[in-house]
Amino acid sequence: MTPYVPDPLPLDCLDVGRLIKRVGTANAAIARYDGLLQSVVNPSVMLSPLTQREAVLSSRIEGTQATVDEVLEYEAGIEFDPEKTNDIKEVVNYRKTLTLASESLAERPITLSLIKQMHSILMDSVRGADKSPGQFRIEQNWIGSSDSTIETAKFVPPNPLQLPNHLEAFERYISSDDIDTLVQCAVVHAQFEILHPFKDGNGRIGRLLIPLFLFQKRTLASPMFYLSEYLEENRERYYQRLRGIGTEGGWTDWVEFFLEAIEKQALSNTERVKGILGLYNDMKTKVSDVTHSQYSPTILDSLFDRPVFQTPDFIERSQIPKPTAATVIKKLRDAGILVTIRESSGSRPAILAFAELVNQAEGRSVL
Repeated sequence: MTPYVPDPLPLDCLDVGRLIKRVGTANAAIARYDGLLQSVVNPSVMLSPLTQREAVLSSRIEGTQATVDEVLEYEAGIEFDPEKTNDIKEVVNYRKTLTLASESLAERPITLSLIKQMHSILMDSVRGADKSPGQFRIEQNWIGSSDSTIETAKFVPPNPLQLPNHLEAFERYISSDDIDTLVQCAVVHAQFEILHPFKDGNGRIGRLLIPLFLFQKRTLASPMFYLSEYLEENRERYYQRLRGIGTEGGWTDWVEFFLEAIEKQALSNTERVKGILGLYNDMKTKVSDVTHSQYSPTILDSLFDRPVFQTPDFIERSQIPKPTAATVIKKLRDAGILVTIRESSGSRPAILAFAELVNQAEGRSVL
């Protein structure tokens, strides 16, 4: 196979008439989600379980087997076997990458420099750490099974000699405006996957660009819209539509799928956020009634920010005096708000969990 030559951006081959209805419903769904998002006082804290879930699901598309509860338990001090630990570290890096990029967008737009910085964090000390983290490839790569060659590959990305020009055009396109922001977001994600500019980690960086782009374009008040749940559930269609871009009508097929994903995920995210907000409001009263503490708001925010934790970590993050924190934790345990993941033993502290939040974010009982 010969290296793929990407279509110039903006595209002139989209069947806009076919997309009109889907554009309208997708924009309406994400506008409703954004309205809800704007009502959240501190989304980075209150909705941190959603960020954690996105990191798990996006990494799972690439083959990791870690779950949300395992990641939370690992960060609280539970040890796992080396293979599981490596999977968990990939998830943790994904979340770190999203956090750094979100903070960076307050000062600068999405650029090739930022994308390379994101990649460097994503690949730090995990699988692929030996594949030039933070550097665009200078060699030809291809996509296929582990034993495939360039001749038998499913897809051969652009020639590395032309890649810098394609990337510069991609950067210009991100900073420009197209016929519709969601359509443009679909093109941004797919074009990045086509360019496949890194030796590894392209899929995760491409999915990270989705909420970041929507935030940059002010479609979202904060970059807290995650699409990996839908993409993971529809993985085969996701890859089929991406692979079909080089065929006649392929770009329109892809954009149609992406808009459907946006609409369905916006509806799902809306219900999940409503559930978390409802839990937060319920727990405001419950934590205050149980603890009778002046620190009730701080306690609640600490539980939402890190729902699985060791006591010393809780004290450090909440800045509550140690004796008070110990009393508060005991009351929350006695009331069943906190459950024990690991009992204390000698100098080793207990690991506790705000299980209801983890279960609410997951939509099922995991703790």
